[in-house]
Amino acid sequence: MDDKHGLTASKMAPRGTPAGAMARPHREPEDCGDLPFVIQRDGTWLYRGSPIGRKELVCLFASVLRREGCGSYFLQTPAERGRIEVEDAPFVAVELDWSGIGPSQVLTFRTNIDQVIAAGPDHPIRVAYDLLTCAPIPYLLIRQGSGSYPIEARIGRAVYYELVAIAEPGVVMGREVLGVWSQGVFFALGDIPMEDDPDLDGRPDLA
Repeated sequence: MDDKHGLTASKMAPRGTPAGAMARPHREPEDCGDLPFVIQRDGTWLYRGSPIGRKELVCLFASVLRREGCGSYFLQTPAERGRIEVEDAPFVAVELDWSGIGPSQVLTFRTNIDQVIAAGPDHPIRVAYDLLTCAPIPYLLIRQGSGSYPIEARIGRAVYYELVAIAEPGVVMGREVLGVWSQGVFFALGDIPMEDDPDLDGRPDLA
């Protein structure tokens, strides 16, 4: 029967859509618990303890990687979802390219799954510190998670040293630091070493 506006569900649906299809309730993916996947610190994906050798397959799994508000990582399709273990960050930035100078400089990173990301307001660089050695551990934001925890790439050692090589002095929250510009944002990499410290060569050590 038509409603008061003279429209039935079949008339409201796009052409070719079965009547009632628009009224189907949203279905949550089935929770499969813990899945036998591990992403190692170097970016290697393991399945049941064995490396996944095909990059195409790794890229496919990476495309359905999610991070929940609790910080846990999941592989999620419309039908199923399951928790996986990530030792550090799920991706690694393995290559750097840059153009321009100063605030107009653009830093572009390639990850181990061939994603190309330009650092900037939407993809900031952050530096954490090892609890034991206090060595800096740099990361690049790849995309947001479903909560406050983002999905990041750890910036590899060689790429980090390239960043330090093009770094310049700056001041962040009253601290003198070495940092890099990208898309108008200055990202601190570490404190400027004291001149009278013989153990420091002007380059923050990487964990």
